[in-house]
Amino acid sequence: MKKSDSALPATPTVQVIERMFTLLEILAHREEAMSLKEISEKSGLHPSTAHRILNDLATGRFVDRPVAGNYRLGMRLLELGNLVKARLNVRDAALAPMRELHKLTQQPVNLSMRQGDEIIYVERAFSERSGMQVVRAIGGRAPLHLTSVGKLFLAFDDPQRLRSYATRTGLSGQTKNSITQLPVLERELSKARQYGIARDNEELELGVRCMAAGIYDDQNNLVAGLSISAPADRLDEHWLPKLQATAAEISTALGYKPR
Repeated sequence: MKKSDSALPATPTVQVIERMFTLLEILAHREEAMSLKEISEKSGLHPSTAHRILNDLATGRFVDRPVAGNYRLGMRLLELGNLVKARLNVRDAALAPMRELHKLTQQPVNLSMRQGDEIIYVERAFSERSGMQVVRAIGGRAPLHLTSVGKLFLAFDDPQRLRSYATRTGLSGQTKNSITQLPVLERELSKARQYGIARDNEELELGVRCMAAGIYDDQNNLVAGLSISAPADRLDEHWLPKLQATAAEISTALGYKPR
């Protein structure tokens, strides 16, 4: 008779994850690098098991090996921690200014951040009176090259990273207006760098246009983008200065000082 799922032993994957967490916790309590022997003793894992897991973590940059046989926490953890920190701080700083901007425009105002090759929507201020169905919910994602905020992030990538992005994604489109050719995208990004704003001209969704301005942190890094979405025939260019001022207000709250 076939065993039921409940009768099966725990999968090895869960055990490996638990051991990974144990090793990371041990490394977190020491500033200097630790030897494999010491890590093995503190974790209770056989040296060969600890070595295998640490090497896997090192491949993902969660652990560094400054010298052979010694380990410490890796920079990838710092990157992820900063991403979470920035996301939480940006949302807190942005919420009230976003609502004020929405009152002025009566159109959805979006806060978005980059995650890999996509934009993720982390906050939105909108109302039913906008007359536009909101299809990109909080937590929703969209390709960088099809969104106004995504173009801001791509505009700060160096040429090699941009080409790599184009190769990975194929610059696939979703509407007849989508930019699917690298030379056209490069010209669009050049304008975004020059003017500090970017646009989506019905490239993600027909009938919807967007304009976006960047939000910067205390290290002058682009950490998010603020955008206004509106029906294609209602996007008002007079909103642009207020959009930029609101993005600047949020940036100032994060400690940004223009150079």
